[in-house]
Order: sequence, then structure tokens, then C-alpha cells
Amino acid sequence: MRILKHSAVVALTMVAALTSSAARADNASPVGLWRNVDDVSGKPRALVRITEANGTLQGKIEKVFLAPNESPTCTKCEGALKNAPVIGLVILSGLKEDGAEYTGGQILDPDSGKVYSSKIHLTDGGKKLNVRGYIGVSMLGRSQMWVRQE
Repeated sequence: MRILKHSAVVALTMVAALTSSAARADNASPVGLWRNVDDVSGKPRALVRITEANGTLQGKIEKVFLAPNESPTCTKCEGALKNAPVIGLVILSGLKEDGAEYTGGQILDPDSGKVYSSKIHLTDGGKKLNVRGYIGVSMLGRSQMWVRQE
């Protein structure tokens, strides 16, 4: 009987270890749902789902938190995105893993309609995502800290 109890404890310990390893592995990737927090106001702006296909990341807006005077469309975007609904809009694209960062991508700012170069990296054990948009060199830009939602 004692052996059975010991085996059960060992089995439960292994299951717990494997489960926590899987959770840590999920946090090692930016794939998932993120709350975009405005770097100026500190208020949530949107929920962005980051997905990966063929080694490239993209982020699409799933939900927006609009102020009363804000439009749910990308009024300042140009071309095919002019007046496109913000929900469903791909705002991050082309990011590829480069060591601890994902670089070489672009980010669209729906508020200004402008597209910037972009890079991202995980912080706080994968719970936060530092998103940087810039023109030319990374030092000429701004960053936002996004918070993992799942």
C-alpha cells in the first residue's frame, strides 16, 4: 500500500512538472492574446492576437477600447486600408525570430495611419511584450508594453 501511495505522489509530481513546463514554454513565445496599453495614457487600447506562420509573426486586432469620440475605422490609413474596420486589422507583420527578439517587421498605428519598422521582445517571464515602432534606426521611435491575456 505504501508503494502505491509513493507511486501516486511521484506521478502527480511529474504531471505538475510537465504542466508547469508547458505553461513556461507558452510564455517563451509571443504567440497569444495581448492587451495593448497606450504608452502615453497608460489605458488599454486593444486586444491583439499574435499568430505565427512559416516562422513569421503577425498581430491582428480582436477588440478595441474606444473613447467616445474615436472611430472604429482606420480613417487615417491609406490605400486599401482607408476606412477599414479597426477590428480585424493586421497591425503587426513580418516579424522573424532574431535571438531573443523578433525583428524586421512593421507596425501600423491605426490612430495616425502610419506604418513603422518594428521589433518586439518578451519581458517579465513572457507575461509582457515590449513592442517598438521606429523610423530608420530603433533609437528614433517609441515603445509600448503589452500584457499577455492568456
